[in-house]
Amino acid sequence: MHAVIFDIDGTLLHSNELDNQTYIAAIREVLGPVKLRESWTHYTNISGSGTLLEILADNGIHETEPALRAVEDAFVARIASHIDSNGPIPALPGAQQFVTRLAQSSEHRIAYATAGWFGAARLKLLASEFPLDAVPLASCNHHIAKAGIMRHALSQLATGFESVTYYGDGAWDKAAAASLGWAFVAVGEKLNGLRRFE
Repeated sequence: MHAVIFDIDGTLLHSNELDNQTYIAAIREVLGPVKLRESWTHYTNISGSGTLLEILADNGIHETEPALRAVEDAFVARIASHIDSNGPIPALPGAQQFVTRLAQSSEHRIAYATAGWFGAARLKLLASEFPLDAVPLASCNHHIAKAGIMRHALSQLATGFESVTYYGDGAWDKAAAASLGWAFVAVGEKLNGLRRFE
């Protein structure tokens, strides 16, 4: 039996630009004109909640739990509105079919592990018709670090896998997979990886 775990944004869906714009908009909506670092790569934990905790600390905002919930709610609401207005977020060619085949395979167990928030990830996957029934979805609601999110996804599956493979599009995905001792498949231009799953 083999475990295959997927990142979502930039790996299965062309959603990185949308997520970036929506994340900043949700932060500005809730927190106002707070200071952000020059690049997301300047943050330690590049995830919805992890990065936001560092933004709150940078700006001296101490009521972290209410702020986290408010920004998450604003982000999810904006993603829902975008899908309602524009339809599903486009998937990489063949991604939905590839994931569905693995979900139906007797030799594989699959899960999703995203640095985004659970509610938004579920909305995106449902709209794009990716399998969700009995497929674990780990997110930054479970852990602020990518490796922790990935580990949580695997813990929701059976044990004793012959291999664990992670598909991701970011350098932090590759580093997290290496830290866990998992095989890694690069997706997208940033890592000169797969452009299509067909």
